[in-house]
Amino acid sequence: MESQDGTIALTGQIGLIWKQTKAPLLVPFLKVMIVVCLAMSVMLFVERVYMGIVIVFLKLLGRKPEKMYKWEAIKDDVELGNSAYPMVLIQIPMYNEKEVYQLSIGAACGLSWPADRIIIQVLDDSTDRAIKSMVEQECKRWASKGINIKYEIRDNRNGYKAGALKEGMKHSYVKQCDYVAIFDADFQPEPDFLYRTIPFLINNPEIALVQARWKFVNSDECLMTRMQEMSLDYHFTVEQEVGSSTYAFFGFNGTAGVWRISALNEAGGWKDRTTVEDMDLAVRASLKGWKFVYVGNLKVKNELPSTFKAYRYQQHRWSCGPANLFKKMAIEIIRNRKVSLWKKFYVIYSFFFVRKIVAHIVTFVFYCVVLPTTVFVPEVQVPKWGAVYIPSIITLLNAVGTPRSLHLVMFWILFENVMSLHRTKATFIGLLEAGRVNEWVVTEKLGDALKAKSGAKASKRTHIRMGERLHLLELGVGAYLFFCGCYDMGFGKNRYFIFLFLQSIAFFIAGFGYVGTFVPTS
Repeated sequence: MESQDGTIALTGQIGLIWKQTKAPLLVPFLKVMIVVCLAMSVMLFVERVYMGIVIVFLKLLGRKPEKMYKWEAIKDDVELGNSAYPMVLIQIPMYNEKEVYQLSIGAACGLSWPADRIIIQVLDDSTDRAIKSMVEQECKRWASKGINIKYEIRDNRNGYKAGALKEGMKHSYVKQCDYVAIFDADFQPEPDFLYRTIPFLINNPEIALVQARWKFVNSDECLMTRMQEMSLDYHFTVEQEVGSSTYAFFGFNGTAGVWRISALNEAGGWKDRTTVEDMDLAVRASLKGWKFVYVGNLKVKNELPSTFKAYRYQQHRWSCGPANLFKKMAIEIIRNRKVSLWKKFYVIYSFFFVRKIVAHIVTFVFYCVVLPTTVFVPEVQVPKWGAVYIPSIITLLNAVGTPRSLHLVMFWILFENVMSLHRTKATFIGLLEAGRVNEWVVTEKLGDALKAKSGAKASKRTHIRMGERLHLLELGVGAYLFFCGCYDMGFGKNRYFIFLFLQSIAFFIAGFGYVGTFVPTS
């Protein structure tokens, strides 16, 4: 009886503290946060609508790269022979790529281009001696067929991918090359890739980069890869297309692109100061006045990360790096005198601030923290246009990029909200230059690994590695959202509980690591 009275007294004290702190502290704080979040939502909404309008006009006017810039197929010349073709360097950086190294090397060696006008450079930073040996043997096999292929290694991994590419450019034979095409270890260009990209560079001396689109070979592997396809299709179909057509600027995707070597050198070459060396180079080249072209109908096959662990590492790099680069380059961009004011505004506000910072923060803070918290504070109301209409329109505009996945849009919303926690954390690490700011973990490629392993072994590994799959932050947010949902269903008036329960389930699934595929051990 006494313990029951004590519990009632404690509950009463907690209730009293809640009432005393809610009015002077929580209510004003929540109101400020709602204003800030709504402002960020409007920024994102305007950005999405603007890009949507531009894309519609581009489609109606039929503005393709071949029409915007001079493009003429390279013609054989009897007198000049193969010297009519420029020298092209193909760089393939790799690190312990056991499952996919043969695919990328084979695809590069299969490119249609005069044999004496192309050099294929495999930059192997592998630490596994067995894999290193296999890659070297593969290079020797192609060399025996008459392919001009170079196998290059370093005695360290300084600078990671940027360091490998930078070292690769120092070799004497590179000096005879005019252009460099870069392919990550899982990328497989079609034989006509160079014939479709190099003419842009030959006929337009102001162009520094020609970027192709990615085509995902494993998008149907699991629900997580379908979600990635939706996000990346929007990036390529809209963001890259708009940047290329309006400002001749976009972020280099780090692979499936061809650079003019003179432009790359003028921009300062590869730098390893962030985890987005590709974006860093693109911004610096753009500030020198160079233009970029995105060729959306040229697709290069590649693999999406299909394990949750690999995807999380990739997203940390893709979120932390741009925020860190923005911090390091914002003043430099503002002070630059070679590009127009509008282009500087586009790079700073649209490209960096809205897409790389605001988009992550508002998704998590507004929809996973502020909105759920309002169920406890009926004095604070989120306007319907901010809670429903704007996010709905943004979602629909995003989903247009992948029409075949429209029926999965609800799963995509829940998944993106879950990942926004990880991305927001990475964004702040980048802005504050905290501990993991320069963490570089190569995205694991599986190739045909899953097909070669048995399901029984995979199941066994699932139990053994359970501890490694727990993500406590996701579980904590999931628990908070579930509590908010219960409170809203029992006492609240907002009627958010259906969304809150669904979102909490999504966080729990991610928190326990039941996302993506599981790879059995050998």
